Amino acid sequence: MSFEEFQNHARLFVLGALDASEMKEFQETRKQFGQAAEDVIRDCHELLHAFALSLRPARSSAALKERLMSMVRQRQKNG
Repeated sequence: MSFEEFQNHARLFVLGALDASEMKEFQETRKQFGQAAEDVIRDCHELLHAFALSLRPARSSAALKERLMSMVRQRQKNG
């Protein structure tokens, strides 16, 4: 795996989106590239956290709230 391919896989790694065979290859390549690989992974984690913090919470709709409350009432009746 080239370093450029490693960088692409690192983005998937921090998202938990590598399958078992990809993870094995990724970990082997991670050792090969040493500190440069760790720097890329750190940068990907930082970007992920920055992205997550930039998201605004979604407003819940009245319909969704009513559906949830209906489910709760139904469980109370049956439970």
